[in-house]
Amino acid sequence: TANVVAVAGGGHHALALASDGTVVAWGFNENGQATVPPTLGACQAIAAGDAHSVALRVDGTVVCWGAGMVSTTAPNHGQSAVPANLGAVTAVSAGGLHTLARKANGTVQAWGLNSNGQCSVPPTLGAVAKVVGGGQHSAAVRADGSLVCWGSNANGQCSVPADLGGIVDVALGSGHTGALRSDGTIVCWGANG
Repeated sequence: TANVVAVAGGGHHALALASDGTVVAWGFNENGQATVPPTLGACQAIAAGDAHSVALRVDGTVVCWGAGMVSTTAPNHGQSAVPANLGAVTAVSAGGLHTLARKANGTVQAWGLNSNGQCSVPPTLGAVAKVVGGGQHSAAVRADGSLVCWGSNANGQCSVPADLGGIVDVALGSGHTGALRSDGTIVCWGANG
């Protein structure tokens, strides 16, 4: 049995990536989000949205399944419809009803529900080190450690603090954002109910 090297939690399902590249899923499966495609093959990364799943194969291609495919019962926002022109990818992330990919050249491409601009990647973003999807917003960490957020800002989740400084990681919830600074401290903003 291979060791687990990564896990991802969605709305009501979970994924695990084993050291041999296999993906296992479990939980709520009304839209097929917990049914791993039998032809998936070896993967290097996984992500889970509200009702869809994402895997990055070792060859740099992306596979999505669950909500967002024509055959599912959930609203189809295209979150599982991988763009034909995507090209080689090095990282993936899943928002609530959208999907993001960091391409081999460091740029970001997003697809799915764009009701709040969460898929409208800022044209000045440039190459990034990391990309993350939240409920209805998205974020990217640039190579210099700066953070850019876009999408819904209903709770201030996209209002990056001016004194944030360099960060090494970011996590997004449904209405809030958390960042890990390079000095090891954590800063959070947005919904605090």
